[in-house]
Amino acid sequence: MSPTPALFSLPEARTRFTKSTREALNNRNIKPLLNAFTQLPGSENEKKCTLDQAFRGVLEEEIINHSACENVLAIISLAIGGVTESVCTASTPFVLLGDVLDCLPLDQCDTIFTFVEKNVATWKSNTFYSAGKNYLLRMCNDLLRRLSKSQNTVFCGRIQLFLARLFPLSEKSGLNLQSQFNLENVTVFNTNEQESTLGQKHTEDREEGMDVEEGEMGDDEAPTTCSIPIDYNLYRKFWSLQDYFRNPVQCYEKISWKTFLKYSEEVLAVFKSYKLDDTQASRKKLEELKTGGEHVYFAKFLTSEKLMDLQLSDSNFRRHILLQYLILFQYLKGQVKFKSSNYVLTDEQSLWIEDTTKSVYQLLSENPPDGERFSKMVEHILNTEENWNSWKNEGCPSFVKERASDTKPTRVVRKRAAPEDFLGKGPNKKILIGNEELTRLWNLCPDNMEACKSETREYMPTLEEFFEEAIEQADPENMVETEYKAVNNSNYGWRALRLLARRSPHFFQPTNQQFKSLPEYLENMVIKLAKELPPPSEEIKTGEDEDEEDNDALLKENESPDVRRDKPITGEQIELFANKLGEQWKILAPYLEIKDSEIRQIECDSEDMKMRAKQLLVAWQDQEGAHATTDNLINALSKSGLSDLAESLTNDTETNS
Repeated sequence: MSPTPALFSLPEARTRFTKSTREALNNRNIKPLLNAFTQLPGSENEKKCTLDQAFRGVLEEEIINHSACENVLAIISLAIGGVTESVCTASTPFVLLGDVLDCLPLDQCDTIFTFVEKNVATWKSNTFYSAGKNYLLRMCNDLLRRLSKSQNTVFCGRIQLFLARLFPLSEKSGLNLQSQFNLENVTVFNTNEQESTLGQKHTEDREEGMDVEEGEMGDDEAPTTCSIPIDYNLYRKFWSLQDYFRNPVQCYEKISWKTFLKYSEEVLAVFKSYKLDDTQASRKKLEELKTGGEHVYFAKFLTSEKLMDLQLSDSNFRRHILLQYLILFQYLKGQVKFKSSNYVLTDEQSLWIEDTTKSVYQLLSENPPDGERFSKMVEHILNTEENWNSWKNEGCPSFVKERASDTKPTRVVRKRAAPEDFLGKGPNKKILIGNEELTRLWNLCPDNMEACKSETREYMPTLEEFFEEAIEQADPENMVETEYKAVNNSNYGWRALRLLARRSPHFFQPTNQQFKSLPEYLENMVIKLAKELPPPSEEIKTGEDEDEEDNDALLKENESPDVRRDKPITGEQIELFANKLGEQWKILAPYLEIKDSEIRQIECDSEDMKMRAKQLLVAWQDQEGAHATTDNLINALSKSGLSDLAESLTNDTETNS
């Protein structure tokens, strides 16, 4: 007897893999892991899952022992090698990265993320991308929540750039498809005039200036403060504009637009009246280049009143504000797919935006240094942005185009005679097929497509013709036993389903009824059709039948309109009234107590409004049964505000009767 194979033991495998992982970590080599994987018994899935646990266990110990980042990154590198060698699952490196970034402080996370950035080519490979893209996205979002946008600006930017490199341009998760704004970016400033120090500051400056006699101030002691007269009103209006830049939708409101217009004209008037000196700006730029100073970027504006005069004298600050105006104007004028239909500019607003855009570009070109060049660059960038807007409006189609095949199609050698060799060669220019009967059949109609469209080729029967026998058998007065009914024939049932799908709205109508068998379902459908379809015509009428019809007609004439409206509505009435109801079917639906799920189903089934109206009435008829009367429908129409249709239906009922 052959020895039984060793069974897989989880504790033993975990201990062996943990020991091999330690050995591989010390040697910086994956061979010990490969050897252990080969020697251990069990299926590949069992061993892969155990090795994943071993990686996480060793990583946990390293984090608890405050090991250096090099050891942590070495474990992740081993996991990457394990995925390449097919000894662990493809998601393992990303799970380990998530564990590390959740446990380590932000300064060490910076080092770990540098490793993530360097391996972006690995993450984009076929082996890792599908398994790890969601892990990486979640990991980056968790990091961004921990970071401060004002204090960790560079780190936040690195994460965004990494995601841009990782995902393709058409990745929907990275696109602002609905053009939403960051409404949380609120600019806080002093809104209490009583606490403002701007007025006091200028008063003190004037008092100090009165004490200085003429000639006491030297040439080198030029005043450092800005000559722009700043009061609280200018301060408040200037920083209030940031709320419109944050949420441009406000500009479509009449009152908000007037406020924005007033504030903008005052602020831009200040920019026009007090222009910056080009020589002073150039001198400042040269000093920055000599000292090697770096440009400092703040993620939020500094809104202190004490900085207002310095900010208005700074060319970069002015560029920020003017550029915000241009971005706002581009959104207001642009075509955005998800913009509400109510957001439309008036002719007066469009004219003001057009004139102000020219003024802003003029201010940018006059703003030192290199104002003309900067203005043209901004105009070019915003024009390019229009292409991106168009791409998003079109649903972000893929940029990848399929390469056309270079190989030329080989020409097939013709073995049979060409059509021109035998078409129209016979008597009366008939097409000769080679056989007398085939030639006769082929030439019955000169145009094959017209022959296919001929009415004689319509083999689908009408509902009346096909279900006439079944309707008669369903009538209890005929006393047909169940086993002899046509609906029990499987062949008949199959044809009935195909015909219902093509000609009857009941087939796709949602219902809560459950049917155990096809005959039971068809029996139910036959009963519904019997109510809608006209009764089968009788070729021979006896004298008694004629007398009965005369009596029925006499009773019908004497019948009051109220009694007629209490009768169940017919299929013919539904057909006529659906044409009148049309687009207003959705207004009537709640008053007929139709469920929202059924309304959505009706919308999905057809785009034709008349068909939707018909399906609504049919669903109401199925739901109410004998209570689906004309009178109840008229009451529902009156409650829904469709009085004209209610009156029309009343008149039609009385006329038809």
